[in-house]
Amino acid sequence: MARLAGKTALVTAAGQGIGRASALAMAREGARVIATDINADALQALSDQGLETRVLNVRDTGAVQALAAELGAVDVLFNCAGFVANGTILDCSEDEWDFSFDLNVKAMYRMNKAFLPVMIAAGGGSIINMASVASSIIAAPNRFVYGATKAAVIGMTKALAADFIGKNIRCNAICPGTVDTPSLNDRMRASGDYEAARKAFLARQPTGKLAQAEDIAGLIVFLASDESAFVTGVAHVIDGGWSNT
Repeated sequence: MARLAGKTALVTAAGQGIGRASALAMAREGARVIATDINADALQALSDQGLETRVLNVRDTGAVQALAAELGAVDVLFNCAGFVANGTILDCSEDEWDFSFDLNVKAMYRMNKAFLPVMIAAGGGSIINMASVASSIIAAPNRFVYGATKAAVIGMTKALAADFIGKNIRCNAICPGTVDTPSLNDRMRASGDYEAARKAFLARQPTGKLAQAEDIAGLIVFLASDESAFVTGVAHVIDGGWSNT
């Protein structure tokens, strides 16, 4: 039997990368998947493969609340939307700080707050928040505000898990290392020297290779499924050993 048969899963930032791979993986395991993204064109390929899609700006409180009212309860909420900002504190303006915290942290606050009541009323569910190993787990050079936001996500995750464990709500964070996604490749090209940037990312991976989005999707399926029924409040590191070296 499919591991997610009978479950409804909502994924943000599903148009590419980890969000897309996870949406497809959950659909293969029998879930009804609602894939959301701000980019309608990016959603078309998922729609062609039979997934339900919605254009959603997770920075728009009204849009998030409207989607929650439309869909009602979901069994799985995967908050995947985020942005990786480069630089130290000296490079980070207040506007850049505010943008990163709004997209990486407050957007999850919006989604979780909107969907928690209907999940609780329906008997529970699994919330999965996208964090990073570059957070409160380890520091990565030139990831000042990104690391701060992802540390906040881990804190939010633990708080939600503690507050709603009695309501059959599980909340976990995933903490990837470097994943070979379109957004990573965009950042490597933006550096001005793609090959040098790629070598630098590879050099910090003990395995000598980058994770693929599908590697992370396997963890998402586990956390979405009843196999992880006794798992909550955990920051799951999936970084190919980076944080251990």
